[in-house]
Amino acid sequence: MSQAPKTISSFSSATLHEAFGRRGAIPSAIKPVTHGMRIYGSAFTVLSPPQDNLMLHKAIYAAKRGDVLVVGVSGFYEAGYWGEVMSVAAMARQLAGLVIDGCIRDANEIAAMGFPTFARGTCIRGTSKYGGGALQVPIVLGDVVANPGDLIVGDDDGVVVIPSGEAEALATAAGERIEYEADVMRRLRAGETTLAIFNLP
Repeated sequence: MSQAPKTISSFSSATLHEAFGRRGAIPSAIKPVTHGMRIYGSAFTVLSPPQDNLMLHKAIYAAKRGDVLVVGVSGFYEAGYWGEVMSVAAMARQLAGLVIDGCIRDANEIAAMGFPTFARGTCIRGTSKYGGGALQVPIVLGDVVANPGDLIVGDDDGVVVIPSGEAEALATAAGERIEYEADVMRRLRAGETTLAIFNLP
């Protein structure tokens, strides 16, 4: 198996986004519940109907160790689809984290336990458990589509979705970008300007 996914995990979301041709960035409204969180893993996708989280409960036990749950909630944000209890369950299953285009609750407790959680916001309103939705289907996140098995990398700056088949090439491109930026900063410290280095008008 390629070692590229492990290499990918060492880069920041911004570096990967830039090296990927400025692709893969999900909406900036989806943020970590606390500063310093980092998420990395293979996407296990979940489509949830509005204000119902039964499919998320099922996903916890269908996903594999190291997976990141990537969740769409059908555009309904006025509900807390995830909380402390589900985070404990996910940690017991050794899942790598949650990226949800929706709201969660118990944010302080989740932050304290350190379960990597990236959400659109918080909402105390509860959810039903009638069912509906689907597992392992494409999830639309802004102008990005997350497919099962895609690589997910997130940090304080944002979250990027990387098709698994492009990981090796992207790891190389990201490494080259790091080297380029290091050279730019060396030149700046030596007295050059950003205007000259970037050939700005």
